[in-house]
Order: sequence, then C-alpha cells, then structure tokens
Amino acid sequence: MADNLDDQLRYPIGKYIKPTVTSIQDVKQFIHRIDHVPFAYREAVNGLSDIQLDTPYRDGGWTVRQVVHHVVDSHMNAYCRFKLGMTEVLPAIRPYNEKAWAQTEDGMHGAPELSLDLLKMLHFRWVFFLRSLKNEDWDRKIFHPEAKTEFTLFQLLAMYAWHGDHHLAQIISLKKRNGWGK
Repeated sequence: MADNLDDQLRYPIGKYIKPTVTSIQDVKQFIHRIDHVPFAYREAVNGLSDIQLDTPYRDGGWTVRQVVHHVVDSHMNAYCRFKLGMTEVLPAIRPYNEKAWAQTEDGMHGAPELSLDLLKMLHFRWVFFLRSLKNEDWDRKIFHPEAKTEFTLFQLLAMYAWHGDHHLAQIISLKKRNGWGK
C-alpha cells in the first residue's frame, strides 16, 4: 500500500506514456498545455510562504521551491533539444543530473520569481518556435544516450506537456493536502 501511496504522490496525473502515433490535433493540444505552464505555476505558488515553499511535496521529494526551479532547468534543456532535433540529423542530446541541479544553491534557496520570470520568457520563445514547425517536422528524431532511445519531436512534445502538468499537480496536490488556499 505504501508504494501505491508513494506513486500517487509522485505521479498524481500518472506516469508518462510515450505515444506511438503522431496526431496534429494532439500537437496543438500539447503546445497549448506548454503555453499555459508559466501562468499555472505562478498561480500555484502565489502567496505561499517560505516555509510552504520549502515543504517537500512528498517524503523524500523535492520542495515546492525546488520543483519550480527544476521545471525551468528541464524546459531550458527541452528547448535546446528541440532546436537540435530541427537543425541536426539524429543528434545525441546531452543528459544532465537533475537531482544535482536541484541541490544547487539557486535550486534550493532561490526565490521562485527568478524561475517564474525565466519560465515565462522561455515558454514564449519555445511556443513561438513549436508553432513554426511543419507537420513532417514532428517525425524528426533525437537520441537520448542514457535511455539509449530515439524520440521523435512529437514524443518529446508529449513528454514535456506531461512534465509541466506532472510537477504542477505535485504542487497543487500538496496544497490541497495541507489546506493551503485554493
């Protein structure tokens, strides 16, 4: 039962499922979800105290503050991965140690506004780029050397749409469990 509860806290919207079929309707929906991320995160952490921001979303998990900074770190890497996928043939992307990044001073103690402002501008640029892609571009691929897996740009798009929603749900779930406002 504990593993089930831990999974519910860790994956409140469920685990990412890699799509196998590219749908242009899904592309539009995923881009819309990515477009909304900066506003949703700002709203989710608005009014939280430092004590609340420094509360882990689950035992052994990152704090709300670390989650906010992680999303920006991850999505900056995502933007670069998409650009590589569009400008090179099957580029190997550079993995990074997200746990170590979350333990850096800015990740652990930086004001959320630092990342929320960056997230807003990053997503404006990223969405502008994503909307410029042609239907056939979604079949272009990148290679993830740690996972030893190829991903189409469509699959990356689906993953990062899920990623933004996934971490947002962790914050919202924590707020609900603790009775912190909306």
